[in-house]
Amino acid sequence: MRIAITTGEPAGIGPEVALRAAVDASVACDLLGDQELLQATARGLGIAWPLPSHLRIMHEPLVAPAQPGRLDTRNARYVLRLLDRALEGWREGEYAALCTAPVHKAVINDAGIEFRGHTEYLAHATGARHVVMLLVGGGLRVALVTTHLPLAAVPRAITRERLDACIDVLQHDLVQRFAIAAPRIAVVGLNPHAGEGGHLGREEIEIIAPAVIAARQRGIEASGPWPADTIFVARNAMRADAILAMYHDQGLATLKYASFGKGVNVTLGLPLVRTSADHGTALDLAGAGQADAGSMKEALALAAQMAQRWAAAQQARGRPDGGS
Repeated sequence: MRIAITTGEPAGIGPEVALRAAVDASVACDLLGDQELLQATARGLGIAWPLPSHLRIMHEPLVAPAQPGRLDTRNARYVLRLLDRALEGWREGEYAALCTAPVHKAVINDAGIEFRGHTEYLAHATGARHVVMLLVGGGLRVALVTTHLPLAAVPRAITRERLDACIDVLQHDLVQRFAIAAPRIAVVGLNPHAGEGGHLGREEIEIIAPAVIAARQRGIEASGPWPADTIFVARNAMRADAILAMYHDQGLATLKYASFGKGVNVTLGLPLVRTSADHGTALDLAGAGQADAGSMKEALALAAQMAQRWAAAQQARGRPDGGS
Protein backbone atom coordinates (compact mmCIF):
# COMPACT_ATOMS: atom_id res chain seq x y z
CA MET A 1 0.00 0.00 0.00
CA ARG A 2 1.29 3.43 -0.98
CA ILE A 3 -0.17 6.85 -0.17
CA ALA A 4 0.15 10.02 -2.25
CA ILE A 5 0.83 13.21 -0.31
CA THR A 6 0.32 16.50 -2.13
CA THR A 7 2.39 19.32 -0.69
CA GLY A 8 -0.14 22.10 -1.35
CA GLU A 9 0.51 25.82 -1.63
CA PRO A 10 4.29 26.21 -2.05
CA ALA A 11 4.40 29.58 -0.26
CA GLY A 12 2.66 28.19 2.82
CA ILE A 13 3.46 25.56 5.42
CA GLY A 14 2.26 22.68 3.22
CA PRO A 15 5.72 21.52 2.09
CA GLU A 16 6.97 21.59 5.70
CA VAL A 17 4.11 19.72 7.36
CA ALA A 18 3.87 17.23 4.48
CA LEU A 19 7.59 16.49 4.71
CA ARG A 20 7.54 16.15 8.50
CA ALA A 21 4.55 13.81 8.36
CA ALA A 22 5.96 11.70 5.53
CA VAL A 23 9.38 11.25 7.13
CA ASP A 24 7.80 9.95 10.35
CA ALA A 25 5.19 7.77 8.62
CA SER A 26 5.01 4.01 9.07
CA VAL A 27 3.55 3.53 5.58
CA ALA A 28 5.07 3.88 2.11
CA CYS A 29 4.49 7.39 0.74
CA ASP A 30 5.10 9.54 -2.32
CA LEU A 31 5.57 13.26 -1.76
CA LEU A 32 4.26 15.16 -4.78
CA GLY A 33 5.96 18.51 -5.26
CA ASP A 34 8.94 20.40 -6.56
CA GLN A 35 12.08 18.48 -5.58
CA GLU A 36 14.26 21.56 -5.15
CA LEU A 37 11.64 23.15 -2.89
CA LEU A 38 11.34 19.99 -0.81
CA GLN A 39 15.11 19.59 -0.56
CA ALA A 40 15.46 23.19 0.63
CA THR A 41 12.63 22.62 3.12
CA ALA A 42 14.35 19.49 4.45
CA ARG A 43 17.61 21.39 4.80
CA GLY A 44 15.88 24.12 6.80
CA LEU A 45 14.30 21.54 9.09
CA GLY A 46 17.49 19.55 9.59
CA ILE A 47 16.02 16.49 7.85
CA ALA A 48 18.66 14.29 6.25
CA TRP A 49 18.68 14.00 2.47
CA PRO A 50 18.26 11.56 0.75
CA LEU A 51 15.04 10.75 2.54
CA PRO A 52 14.17 7.40 4.20
CA SER A 53 13.54 4.46 1.88
CA HIS A 54 9.76 4.36 2.52
CA LEU A 55 9.44 7.86 1.05
CA ARG A 56 9.79 8.86 -2.60
CA ILE A 57 9.70 12.29 -4.22
CA MET A 58 7.50 12.60 -7.29
CA HIS A 59 8.86 15.76 -8.87
CA GLU A 60 6.45 18.33 -10.29
CA PRO A 61 8.26 21.57 -11.17
CA LEU A 62 7.12 24.93 -9.86
CA VAL A 63 6.09 27.48 -12.46
CA ALA A 64 7.75 30.31 -10.53
CA PRO A 65 10.19 30.27 -7.60
CA ALA A 66 8.32 30.00 -4.29
CA GLN A 67 8.95 32.55 -1.57
CA PRO A 68 7.68 31.69 1.92
CA GLY A 69 4.64 33.75 2.81
CA ARG A 70 4.27 35.34 -0.65
CA LEU A 71 1.50 33.99 -2.84
CA ASP A 72 2.08 33.86 -6.59
CA THR A 73 -0.77 33.23 -9.01
CA ARG A 74 1.71 31.68 -11.44
CA ASN A 75 1.93 28.63 -9.18
CA ALA A 76 -1.83 28.05 -9.02
CA ARG A 77 -1.73 25.49 -11.81
CA TYR A 78 1.22 23.77 -10.13
CA VAL A 79 -0.92 23.22 -7.04
CA LEU A 80 -3.68 21.64 -9.13
CA ARG A 81 -1.18 19.53 -11.08
CA LEU A 82 -0.22 17.86 -7.81
CA LEU A 83 -3.82 16.79 -7.29
CA ASP A 84 -4.14 15.62 -10.90
CA ARG A 85 -0.96 13.56 -10.59
CA ALA A 86 -2.23 11.93 -7.40
CA LEU A 87 -5.55 11.09 -9.06
CA GLU A 88 -3.75 9.64 -12.05
CA GLY A 89 -1.74 7.39 -9.73
CA TRP A 90 -4.87 6.29 -7.90
CA ARG A 91 -6.63 5.41 -11.16
CA GLU A 92 -3.65 3.30 -12.19
CA GLY A 93 -3.60 1.45 -8.87
CA GLU A 94 -0.41 3.16 -7.72
CA TYR A 95 -1.96 4.80 -4.65
CA ALA A 96 -4.34 3.44 -2.05
CA ALA A 97 -5.17 6.87 -0.63
CA LEU A 98 -4.55 10.59 -0.94
CA CYS A 99 -3.45 12.91 1.87
CA THR A 100 -3.43 16.61 1.02
CA ALA A 101 -1.56 19.54 2.50
CA PRO A 102 -3.45 22.85 2.58
CA VAL A 103 -3.98 25.00 -0.50
CA HIS A 104 -4.88 28.67 -0.74
CA LYS A 105 -8.23 28.93 -2.51
CA ALA A 106 -8.08 32.69 -3.09
CA VAL A 107 -4.82 32.66 -5.05
CA ILE A 108 -6.12 29.88 -7.31
CA ASN A 109 -9.26 31.91 -8.01
CA ASP A 110 -7.14 35.04 -8.52
CA ALA A 111 -5.31 33.09 -11.22
CA GLY A 112 -8.59 32.83 -13.12
CA ILE A 113 -9.34 29.23 -12.11
CA GLU A 114 -12.68 28.53 -10.46
CA PHE A 115 -11.83 26.57 -7.32
CA ARG A 116 -13.98 26.07 -4.22
CA GLY A 117 -11.73 23.61 -2.44
CA HIS A 118 -10.25 20.13 -2.43
CA THR A 119 -13.63 18.54 -1.72
CA GLU A 120 -15.37 19.96 -4.76
CA TYR A 121 -12.33 19.53 -7.04
CA LEU A 122 -11.93 15.85 -6.20
CA ALA A 123 -15.68 15.21 -6.50
CA HIS A 124 -15.72 16.68 -10.00
CA ALA A 125 -12.56 14.85 -11.06
CA THR A 126 -13.84 11.46 -9.91
CA GLY A 127 -17.48 11.89 -10.92
CA ALA A 128 -18.69 11.44 -7.35
CA ARG A 129 -22.41 12.13 -7.13
CA HIS A 130 -22.43 13.42 -3.58
CA VAL A 131 -19.55 14.08 -1.20
CA VAL A 132 -19.59 14.95 2.48
CA MET A 133 -16.97 16.80 4.51
CA LEU A 134 -16.17 15.04 7.78
CA LEU A 135 -13.84 16.34 10.48
CA VAL A 136 -12.36 13.86 12.93
CA GLY A 137 -10.70 14.83 16.19
CA GLY A 138 -11.10 15.39 19.91
CA GLY A 139 -13.16 12.21 20.17
CA LEU A 140 -15.69 13.58 17.67
CA ARG A 141 -16.69 12.95 14.06
CA VAL A 142 -18.59 15.92 12.64
CA ALA A 143 -20.00 15.91 9.10
CA LEU A 144 -21.47 18.89 7.26
CA VAL A 145 -24.59 19.20 5.11
CA THR A 146 -23.30 22.48 3.60
CA THR A 147 -19.67 23.56 3.48
CA HIS A 148 -18.27 26.76 1.97
CA LEU A 149 -21.38 28.87 1.58
CA PRO A 150 -22.27 32.34 2.83
CA LEU A 151 -24.43 31.99 5.92
CA ALA A 152 -27.33 33.72 4.16
CA ALA A 153 -27.37 30.96 1.53
CA VAL A 154 -27.45 28.04 3.97
CA PRO A 155 -31.23 27.71 4.57
CA ARG A 156 -31.98 27.47 0.84
CA ALA A 157 -29.28 24.82 0.44
CA ILE A 158 -30.76 22.53 3.10
CA THR A 159 -33.13 20.43 1.06
CA ARG A 160 -34.63 17.04 1.70
CA GLU A 161 -32.67 15.57 -1.22
CA ARG A 162 -29.36 16.90 0.11
CA LEU A 163 -30.07 15.66 3.61
CA ASP A 164 -31.01 12.20 2.40
CA ALA A 165 -27.81 11.99 0.35
CA CYS A 166 -25.62 13.23 3.22
CA ILE A 167 -27.06 10.72 5.66
CA ASP A 168 -26.66 7.85 3.20
CA VAL A 169 -23.04 8.73 2.37
CA LEU A 170 -22.21 9.16 6.04
CA GLN A 171 -23.80 5.82 6.92
CA HIS A 172 -22.01 4.00 4.08
CA ASP A 173 -18.54 5.32 4.82
CA LEU A 174 -18.80 4.93 8.59
CA VAL A 175 -19.44 1.24 7.92
CA GLN A 176 -16.98 0.72 5.06
CA ARG A 177 -14.10 3.01 6.02
CA PHE A 178 -14.40 3.34 9.80
CA ALA A 179 -15.54 -0.25 10.45
CA ILE A 180 -18.54 0.84 12.57
CA ALA A 181 -21.13 -1.88 12.08
CA ALA A 182 -24.23 0.10 13.09
CA PRO A 183 -23.38 3.82 13.15
CA ARG A 184 -25.37 6.19 15.36
CA ILE A 185 -25.87 9.47 13.51
CA ALA A 186 -27.06 12.56 15.42
CA VAL A 187 -28.59 15.16 13.09
CA VAL A 188 -28.44 18.79 14.23
CA GLY A 189 -31.19 21.35 13.68
CA LEU A 190 -30.60 24.55 11.75
CA ASN A 191 -32.16 27.07 14.10
CA PRO A 192 -31.58 27.90 17.78
CA HIS A 193 -33.17 25.26 20.01
CA ALA A 194 -33.80 23.20 16.84
CA GLY A 195 -36.55 25.64 15.88
CA GLU A 196 -38.34 25.50 19.24
CA GLY A 197 -41.41 23.79 17.83
CA GLY A 198 -41.62 26.10 14.83
CA HIS A 199 -41.39 29.37 16.77
CA LEU A 200 -37.77 29.93 15.64
CA GLY A 201 -38.01 28.48 12.15
CA ARG A 202 -39.74 25.62 10.38
CA GLU A 203 -36.79 23.87 8.67
CA GLU A 204 -36.69 21.27 11.45
CA ILE A 205 -40.39 20.45 11.08
CA GLU A 206 -40.61 20.54 7.30
CA ILE A 207 -37.22 19.18 6.18
CA ILE A 208 -34.87 17.88 8.86
CA ALA A 209 -37.19 15.76 11.03
CA PRO A 210 -38.77 14.04 7.98
CA ALA A 211 -35.27 13.21 6.72
CA VAL A 212 -34.39 11.65 10.07
CA ILE A 213 -37.60 9.59 10.05
CA ALA A 214 -36.94 8.44 6.49
CA ALA A 215 -33.38 7.45 7.40
CA ARG A 216 -34.70 5.28 10.22
CA GLN A 217 -37.07 3.65 7.78
CA ARG A 218 -34.02 2.81 5.63
CA GLY A 219 -32.47 1.06 8.63
CA ILE A 220 -30.13 3.88 9.66
CA GLU A 221 -29.80 4.65 13.37
CA ALA A 222 -30.40 8.39 13.05
CA SER A 223 -31.66 10.76 15.73
CA GLY A 224 -32.65 14.41 15.85
CA PRO A 225 -32.97 17.15 15.01
CA TRP A 226 -30.83 18.08 18.00
CA PRO A 227 -30.20 21.66 19.16
CA ALA A 228 -26.62 22.55 18.28
CA ASP A 229 -25.88 23.81 21.78
CA THR A 230 -27.06 20.51 23.28
CA ILE A 231 -25.64 17.81 21.01
CA PHE A 232 -22.06 18.84 21.71
CA VAL A 233 -22.48 18.37 25.45
CA ALA A 234 -20.18 15.43 26.20
CA ARG A 235 -22.85 13.01 27.44
CA ASN A 236 -24.82 13.50 24.20
CA ALA A 237 -21.93 13.66 21.75
CA MET A 238 -20.39 10.46 23.08
CA ARG A 239 -23.60 8.58 22.29
CA ALA A 240 -23.17 9.31 18.59
CA ASP A 241 -20.64 7.86 16.18
CA ALA A 242 -21.02 10.96 14.03
CA ILE A 243 -22.80 14.30 14.25
CA LEU A 244 -24.31 15.79 11.08
CA ALA A 245 -24.28 19.60 11.31
CA MET A 246 -26.15 21.87 8.93
CA TYR A 247 -23.38 24.36 8.16
CA HIS A 248 -19.65 24.91 8.46
CA ASP A 249 -19.20 26.87 11.68
CA GLN A 250 -22.07 25.14 13.47
CA GLY A 251 -20.16 21.89 13.39
CA LEU A 252 -16.52 22.83 13.18
CA ALA A 253 -16.17 25.50 15.87
CA THR A 254 -16.63 22.93 18.63
CA LEU A 255 -14.58 20.23 16.94
CA LYS A 256 -11.64 22.52 16.28
CA TYR A 257 -11.74 23.77 19.86
CA ALA A 258 -11.54 20.17 21.02
CA SER A 259 -8.91 19.00 18.55
CA PHE A 260 -7.02 21.83 16.85
CA GLY A 261 -3.56 20.68 15.89
CA LYS A 262 -4.73 17.05 15.74
CA GLY A 263 -7.93 17.21 13.67
CA VAL A 264 -8.32 15.55 10.29
CA ASN A 265 -10.51 16.54 7.33
CA VAL A 266 -11.96 13.53 5.48
CA THR A 267 -13.92 13.59 2.22
CA LEU A 268 -16.65 10.94 2.25
CA GLY A 269 -18.46 9.75 -0.87
CA LEU A 270 -15.39 9.64 -3.11
CA PRO A 271 -14.29 6.42 -4.79
CA LEU A 272 -10.92 6.90 -3.07
CA VAL A 273 -9.76 7.66 0.47
CA ARG A 274 -8.83 11.31 0.97
CA THR A 275 -7.73 13.01 4.17
CA SER A 276 -6.18 16.38 4.93
CA ALA A 277 -4.89 18.54 7.74
CA ASP A 278 -7.62 20.61 9.37
CA HIS A 279 -5.80 23.96 9.03
CA GLY A 280 -4.85 26.41 6.32
CA THR A 281 -1.66 27.55 4.66
CA ALA A 282 -0.47 29.73 7.62
CA LEU A 283 1.53 32.09 5.42
CA ASP A 284 2.85 33.91 8.48
CA LEU A 285 4.63 30.73 9.64
CA ALA A 286 5.97 29.64 6.26
CA GLY A 287 9.73 29.18 6.08
CA ALA A 288 10.24 29.63 9.83
CA GLY A 289 10.37 25.93 10.69
CA GLN A 290 7.75 26.45 13.40
CA ALA A 291 4.68 24.84 11.85
CA ASP A 292 3.02 22.08 13.89
CA ALA A 293 2.73 18.96 11.73
CA GLY A 294 0.47 17.15 14.21
CA SER A 295 -2.69 17.44 12.13
CA MET A 296 -0.90 16.30 8.95
CA LYS A 297 0.56 13.32 10.77
CA GLU A 298 -2.89 12.36 12.04
CA ALA A 299 -4.29 12.78 8.53
CA LEU A 300 -1.68 10.46 7.06
CA ALA A 301 -2.21 7.82 9.75
CA LEU A 302 -5.98 7.95 9.28
CA ALA A 303 -5.61 7.69 5.49
CA ALA A 304 -3.63 4.47 5.95
CA GLN A 305 -6.20 3.03 8.36
CA MET A 306 -9.13 3.93 6.12
CA ALA A 307 -7.43 2.52 3.03
CA GLN A 308 -6.82 -0.79 4.80
CA ARG A 309 -10.43 -1.00 5.96
CA TRP A 310 -11.74 -0.03 2.52
CA ALA A 311 -9.61 -2.69 0.84
CA ALA A 312 -10.81 -5.30 3.33
CA ALA A 313 -14.45 -4.32 2.75
CA GLN A 314 -14.02 -4.55 -1.01
CA GLN A 315 -12.36 -7.96 -0.74
CA ALA A 316 -15.22 -9.15 1.46
CA ARG A 317 -17.57 -8.13 -1.37
CA GLY A 318 -15.54 -10.18 -3.82
CA ARG A 319 -13.53 -7.33 -5.35
CA PRO A 320 -9.89 -8.18 -4.64
CA ASP A 321 -8.66 -5.17 -6.61
CA GLY A 322 -10.05 -2.85 -3.93
CA GLY A 323 -11.85 -0.86 -6.64
CA SER A 324 -14.64 1.55 -5.94
